[in-house]
Amino acid sequence: MMALARARRQLTAHPLALDSALAAGVLLCMLAGSFVDPHSGHTVSWSVRTPDPLSLLLMTLGAVALIFRRRAPMTVLAVTGTLSVVESVTGDPRAPVAMSAVVALFTVAATTDRPTTLRAALLTMTALTSAAMLAGPLPWYAQENLGILAWTGIGATAGDAVRSRRAVVQAIRERAERAERTREEEARRRVAEERLRIARDLHDVVAHHIALVNVQAGVAAHVMDKRPDQAKEALAHVREASRSALNELRATVGLLRQSGDPEAPTEPAPGLDRLDELAGTFRNAGLLVEVARADYDAKLPAAVDLAAYRVIQEALTNVQKHAGADAKAEVSVVRVGPHIEITVLDDGAPGSEEAPVTGGGHGLLGMRERVTALRGTLTTGPRYGGGFRVHAILPVKTRTRTAEDPV
Repeated sequence: MMALARARRQLTAHPLALDSALAAGVLLCMLAGSFVDPHSGHTVSWSVRTPDPLSLLLMTLGAVALIFRRRAPMTVLAVTGTLSVVESVTGDPRAPVAMSAVVALFTVAATTDRPTTLRAALLTMTALTSAAMLAGPLPWYAQENLGILAWTGIGATAGDAVRSRRAVVQAIRERAERAERTREEEARRRVAEERLRIARDLHDVVAHHIALVNVQAGVAAHVMDKRPDQAKEALAHVREASRSALNELRATVGLLRQSGDPEAPTEPAPGLDRLDELAGTFRNAGLLVEVARADYDAKLPAAVDLAAYRVIQEALTNVQKHAGADAKAEVSVVRVGPHIEITVLDDGAPGSEEAPVTGGGHGLLGMRERVTALRGTLTTGPRYGGGFRVHAILPVKTRTRTAEDPV
């Protein structure tokens, strides 16, 4: 089976070789049919006969013409059809030269549109059948004449069916690619709109108060020595403006949060030094988590440390949500040269991770944005046999993207 599949791939990659093999096969079939005489006297029987040289020449020319059927299908159909007409008129007994015309008609039907196929099929059927019935050596009602009509119709129908199937498969593939592009574009559009909205809100909240603080601080510095009362009043305005800015920032962040989000933490940002604590919280929730580390206690930049922690946190959250009650998660942190590699695997049931991939959540999208911002790479996808894999590569020395960097 493997050898057959390999040979098929090689023939598909070389169309001329495939057409040559097809032409050789058609020639063998025509030769085999020309050496057999199905009629002998008044009873149906089989006997061996020797075709005449003209029939052998016509069969050879028809087979050679099939080698070029992909390059010029209509020309090949015209050539094979002409050879079949000549054989129908002159051959006695008749050789199956029309087989090459049937293959050529199949090629025309498979590579052109339906109106062209109908015209070519009607012309071929009419020419070959009329020549055989009116000018051939056999009576017009002979079954060989009706066989020419049937085989040409079968060739045209089979070719049109192949063309229709290819069109359907191509349409399905294009629709899937279009849907994938639309989904990615929609996700990017939503992220861009969210960033623009947050930037606009923060600008509206901060700009006025920071400008006021700057002005009042300048006034205080100018009059501090000569008029301390005025400086004290300016500093009071600075304090009031900064308090208002903080209150409005808190309100803006509150609008961006969901109703169930926790309050902003006051402790330092988490990192990989709290990985065991993070794994413990998931173990307490019923998820079996194993942690393996080979990062040699590397000192990471704060942004990388936080991104690695958040990737593991979001991946384990997805496992807990979507992988099933008996799922097991494996977390590995490995230092590889100038990079730190984070891998989170789970053994959830096949198809159980479909929700975080195709659903409406933004967990994976948020992870990708966080990793890409540090010039890292993130790959996610289902594992063979079930489960899901999240793999992030983060540089130890970071350089975040700027506006001039290519995307």
